Amino acid sequence: MRADKWLWHARFFKTRGLATKVISGGHLRLNGNKVSKPAQKIVPGDVLTFAQGREVRVIRVVALSLRRGPASEAQGLYEDLAPASEREKAGPERERNAQVTPRKGRPSGKDRRTARLLKGSCLE
Repeated sequence: MRADKWLWHARFFKTRGLATKVISGGHLRLNGNKVSKPAQKIVPGDVLTFAQGREVRVIRVVALSLRRGPASEAQGLYEDLAPASEREKAGPERERNAQVTPRKGRPSGKDRRTARLLKGSCLE
């Protein structure tokens, strides 16, 4: 099965195009070797290494699928080889990053200045 198709079926990427872009950019390793062709064949037992967000994922292919099914089905396609302690550490960090401060409506002048400073677009 094609690498881009498998990554999409296993739900690591939202679209097949994103999976293709990551592979074409040379950001996928198959059994330790860089892969730059999305059509690279993948078989059960292969180990894939790629970046996903701020994490580096190390995955062993367990099975291939004929369709992109639900998430519960997709989890059966791979085995996560990252150390358990590393995954536990990433859990609270993800939650912290996901928290969004509630807004009261239109931002005030102070809010806009703060946002500009955070973005680095202030010319001062």
